[in-house]
Amino acid sequence: MKKRFGFALSLVLTAGMLLSACGGQGGDNAGGKDTFSVAMVTDVGGIDDRSFNQSAWEGLQKFGKDNGLKKGRGGYDYLQSSSDADYATNLNKLVRSDFDVIYGIGYLMGDAVKEVAEQNPKKQFAIVDTVVDEPNVASITFKEHEGSFLVGVVAGLTTKTNKIGFIGGMEIPLIEKFESGFRAGVKAVNPNATVEVQYAGAFDQADKGKAIASSMYASGIDVIYHAAGGTGNGVFSEAKDLKKKDPNREIWVIGVDKDQAPEGVVKVGGKTYNVTLTSMVKRVDVAVYDVAKRSKEGDFPGGKTLEYGLPENGVGIAPTQDNIKPEVLKAVDEWKQKIVKGEVKVPMTRKEYKQFEASLK
Repeated sequence: MKKRFGFALSLVLTAGMLLSACGGQGGDNAGGKDTFSVAMVTDVGGIDDRSFNQSAWEGLQKFGKDNGLKKGRGGYDYLQSSSDADYATNLNKLVRSDFDVIYGIGYLMGDAVKEVAEQNPKKQFAIVDTVVDEPNVASITFKEHEGSFLVGVVAGLTTKTNKIGFIGGMEIPLIEKFESGFRAGVKAVNPNATVEVQYAGAFDQADKGKAIASSMYASGIDVIYHAAGGTGNGVFSEAKDLKKKDPNREIWVIGVDKDQAPEGVVKVGGKTYNVTLTSMVKRVDVAVYDVAKRSKEGDFPGGKTLEYGLPENGVGIAPTQDNIKPEVLKAVDEWKQKIVKGEVKVPMTRKEYKQFEASLK
């Protein structure tokens, strides 16, 4: 009887070793749980949107490299969503792959993250740009209105026509923060300037961004701030096309989420120009890295809302400042200090913007 038991036990142990050896897919870290693993699901903007999703992925890549992880299962990875129908499916795929922390990137993924988190209460999730009230979800938010105020100051002091544009992706509370903060920054330094606001209704349609920008520039607008993800790529495309036709025309785009100076490069007649005035940098990469680091150290902020603003360097203007005049940069710094000190409350909504505008009179 003892011999039979010993033989059976040896079979179980052998099978366990084989399963462990064969369990890995997509990286040297696969198969075991001796390493900490992280992964993310993009929204429809995709990993190469040169904006929001790309910044998040850069944060995960840096975390992976800093901690000796390999790309793939058991290390760090991402799944890209082609439509909103992919969100829950992709999140569940990462759950089955047993990643330690799983990120949903973007406001649009809120419902999917909530659903999958409820179904998997022992797993750890993080959502960027909205709040999911679940004990196993860390909610990462930003004070986009503060950063947008600063680029509004740049736009208001740079425009020659006093006509400025704002192009949003979808008309949702999140993008209203960008819009309201930007309009407030413009108005604070240039009461004579007007800001035309239009929404494309999507974050992944560059053709719509290009069409709206074409109409705005044709109307005399010389600075456009976009908060539209991949749709904003069309704004750059239109500005560069116009610059090629008339290199002397002063026409500008303000980028979003990361430094979009590379998107504004255009060559005309052997000379290089850049139509990117500045960008409102939202350090999604820093926030994603921060949550991963805390979680690895046993301090996963589940059930908490983390907010990154000017004091935390979570938002601000891009490091590339070649096209901004020194006196404008000085003004930006002065307004930044006022906001950090609490002397200026930046509006987050259109209602708050109207109150802010009235206070200036």
